Amino acid sequence: MQKRRKDILIVKISKANKDAVLPSYAHPGDAGMDLYSVEETEIKAGERKLVGTGIKIALETGYEAQIRPKSGLAIKEGITVLNTPGTIDAGYRGEVKVILINLGDKAFGIKKGQKIAQMVFAKVEEAKLEEVDELDETPRNDGGFGSTGLQ
Repeated sequence: MQKRRKDILIVKISKANKDAVLPSYAHPGDAGMDLYSVEETEIKAGERKLVGTGIKIALETGYEAQIRPKSGLAIKEGITVLNTPGTIDAGYRGEVKVILINLGDKAFGIKKGQKIAQMVFAKVEEAKLEEVDELDETPRNDGGFGSTGLQ
């Protein structure tokens, strides 16, 4: 049996809508909590839509919540999160909403209480930028965008 981790992040959550379903992990050890729609809507093929979850969260400084697609919706229906991963900053206190896009070839109906995305919590490092005249050389340098090939 595994020991319970002591470093669990506590996230305060409130319902912005009485019909909201609180996020939850589907299985022990999952990285993402399922997010549920609080509205009924249809997303036509090629259309993007902002879908509410009816929840608000409060994160500690130094953390973010990342909103990611559900793999089942992506492969079966072509529904994905447009700005993957979407970021919820520690200072945001509004309703968590998800930008969904339908990349499939037919309209997709979303029902209240349906899983639409997942939320993963991550530590965030604050950076201080230091302007320099030149950057150090590396074996890769500015190679990118397919420069290593596909094979």
